[in-house]
Amino acid sequence: MNQTDQYFARATGHSRFLLTQLTARPWLAPRVAKQLDRPLERADLLAFLNEEVLTEANLGQRLRRLRAYVYAHAMVRDLNGLAPLPEVTGAMTLLAEVAVETSQRVLTAHLAERHGLPRNAEGEEQAMIVVGMGKLGGGELNVSSDIDLIFIYPEDGETDGARQIGAFEFHTRLGRAMIAAISEINAEGFVFRVDMRLRPNGDSGPLVANFDMLETYFISQGREWERYAWIKARALTGSRHDELDAIARPFVFRKYLDFGAINAMRALHAQIRREVARREMADNIKLGPGGIREIEFIAQVFQLIRGGRDAGLRVRPTLQVLDALAQRGLMPDDTVAELNGAYDFLRRLEHRIQYLDDAQTHMLPTSLDDRLRVATAMGFETTEALMAALDAHRVIVSRHFDAVFSEPTAEEDAQDNVRVDAWSADGETDSVCSALEQFGYHDPKQLCVRLRSFRDGPRYRAMSEEARSRLDAIVPRMLALAAARPNPDQALTRSIELLEAICRRSAYLALLQQYPQALSRVVELVSTSSWAANYLNHHPVLLDELLDSRNLSEHTNSTRFATELSQTLEALGDDTERQMDLMREAHHAQLFRLLNRDLAGDLTVESLSDKLSELADIVLEETLKQCWNKLTKRHAEQHRFAIIGYGKLGGKELGYASDLDIVFLHDDPDPEAQVVYARLAQRINTWISSRTSAGMLFETDLRLRPNGDSGLLVSSLEAFEEYQRGSAWVWEHQALTRARFCAGNREVGARFERLRHELLCQPRDTFKLRDEVVAMRKKMMDAHANKGAGFQLKHDAGGLIDVEFLVQFLVLAFANQWPELAANSGNIALLKLAANVGLLPADIAHDAANAYRQLRHAQHALRLNEHDSRIDDDSLAGPRAAVERLWQCVFELL
Repeated sequence: MNQTDQYFARATGHSRFLLTQLTARPWLAPRVAKQLDRPLERADLLAFLNEEVLTEANLGQRLRRLRAYVYAHAMVRDLNGLAPLPEVTGAMTLLAEVAVETSQRVLTAHLAERHGLPRNAEGEEQAMIVVGMGKLGGGELNVSSDIDLIFIYPEDGETDGARQIGAFEFHTRLGRAMIAAISEINAEGFVFRVDMRLRPNGDSGPLVANFDMLETYFISQGREWERYAWIKARALTGSRHDELDAIARPFVFRKYLDFGAINAMRALHAQIRREVARREMADNIKLGPGGIREIEFIAQVFQLIRGGRDAGLRVRPTLQVLDALAQRGLMPDDTVAELNGAYDFLRRLEHRIQYLDDAQTHMLPTSLDDRLRVATAMGFETTEALMAALDAHRVIVSRHFDAVFSEPTAEEDAQDNVRVDAWSADGETDSVCSALEQFGYHDPKQLCVRLRSFRDGPRYRAMSEEARSRLDAIVPRMLALAAARPNPDQALTRSIELLEAICRRSAYLALLQQYPQALSRVVELVSTSSWAANYLNHHPVLLDELLDSRNLSEHTNSTRFATELSQTLEALGDDTERQMDLMREAHHAQLFRLLNRDLAGDLTVESLSDKLSELADIVLEETLKQCWNKLTKRHAEQHRFAIIGYGKLGGKELGYASDLDIVFLHDDPDPEAQVVYARLAQRINTWISSRTSAGMLFETDLRLRPNGDSGLLVSSLEAFEEYQRGSAWVWEHQALTRARFCAGNREVGARFERLRHELLCQPRDTFKLRDEVVAMRKKMMDAHANKGAGFQLKHDAGGLIDVEFLVQFLVLAFANQWPELAANSGNIALLKLAANVGLLPADIAHDAANAYRQLRHAQHALRLNEHDSRIDDDSLAGPRAAVERLWQCVFELL
């Protein structure tokens, strides 16, 4: 027996159906054997069909023989270990695609002979779009699958033939004929069973629908389970697919994070499980516990939740979705590996069950002989070994399914009903206040009033019943979490404010209800920082970041972030509004991650400022790129334009809410350059500072450009140099000490940095410079005079501004002798450098550097809770004295 005969013998040993087919069709075995060494391709299937001229009369026969050929080929390769799962499902999907395409082409031509083709009012042909749903849409058909189809056509109209009929009637006749050609059983068998129940209104709806009918249905009647079904929808024929996608996408994928999908899919799954239990289908490897459907649900719930915001999750094949979830950190790699392994095992087992008799079943055989036959086909020696492996996979799938879909525990709530009463309308005020006091709240009466105000207020009353039930589950848990914080009253008050901000968005409530760890992190976050609480109130989409602890602890890869941001914006094409929103969302997410690491104590103020400044640079670079590409009139393909950062951006000392001091420069001799770059700069400023539905990126300050508000928005490098050398005030040179190239043309940026170095290293009259710097400092101090008690750590003597002015003076006065002082390396490093070259006593420089660091840390802590930069006690007396000693050393002894 040669190898090919061995292949057929092994396959027929596992499939009664194959043996019957080979016996009934003598041509089949030789035909399969010819190409058994490789997978079949589309060209092979078309060549098989076109061995005869296809007509309406012989179409059914040719398609059924093609099915026998493709099925047998896939089965023999699979059962002999020659075909991995994707090849088998791909072959069956290809067969379905070719059957649908061919039947539509042949039957359309047949109908057109009598009626012509349907056309709209403009005379454009209105070809049918056959939409493949389910596993056909996902390219994952099993070997005995039916195919779920929906028939769509773009617009109404009439045919252009002698016997005119409407487009609706034409496509209805075409659809019926196609179903018959593919699914009717005759002496040759059938091709696929066709299921049309996923069309609008199911069996009670018309067989075909146009775009307008479909859109109206989605808006007015579309149900949650249909969103799930349409995830895998794929147009197989026709044209105008982009228009169809534009109709379906908003129905399937919400613009916001749709955590409410979890409840909907949990309900759908519960319905399936009840049906499985009722029909005693525990051995169903598709619908039973730990089965194929649970893996699909896990993948698709993430698609429903996030697909509206992440186009990369709109892929159809289940394994591709799981891989995408791992890549995005939404699911651990080991979880995805386990689900992938289980999916491969279950799908291969599904095929071996169906190979027995070509039955559309997912039940393990009841016959012991057939169970053993399936076991050996799977590579096991005994049925018991198969069942042990199957049970192991099902346990894994069930565990991961429950982790995603299990109901949030109500155990805590049951332990203490008082917390429920504190929120419910029936709670007695006195008992609630007493309970809140026992929980550790300091002002229970005020908190009772606050809770009642929310509970009885218009926002709560306006909520849907579903949203109210979610909120009613959240608040008692929130009461317990806030009570455990060091500042329970503030924690609860800020938590309530957040709930008030998001209560109209049921999806956010669903997130907090479904994920107790996110709720816990929210309470912890808002209790630690009022600034963080307000940031969440304004950008609740960031709640999503709390689901994955890695988002809150991993170091940000700025290069990867910049690349992903650029790719995502490019994918949106010319949709400027969406690009601006997405950039804001991406920036907010990165900032929020840094905020979490900061509050966890993982970042120093200096490293935080470096990262925030780096993030701003990325945003500026990408904004410049997008705005330049969108200019309709450009004098050159590549710009020679640069964005210069001043102040906190230039000095890499950005805080969470810092504005950006920026100056726009160019180095381009083209006569049109000034006009083009002025328009570019205006667009950049608008892009950055506009408030959209996603919020704002940065406030910008452009007043540090030459001649301030009265100057040109963009200056050439030549004009900038002329201004700096001839007209700039001393304070403008002080500002230049903290300037740096942030984004744009690298060559222009390098020229600016060289010019900056030259300007800072100019010889200056030290005494005159001292008088001007001191006078400017006094002017600032007068403008920000401290009218209250305590130490204003930014503007008072001995504060942050003193250090900055002193360092700027040292740079301007002595960089001509020690050029290394002109480096924009930060105040602490420059103080150390000044001591190293002998400009300052080492102890004074060291103490002042430490003082500056302490002052920045204190200011940062105050701003996290939105307090004025004022210290009422003498806790900073030491650092303040160190700065004053530095001031005396530099200015009073000069």
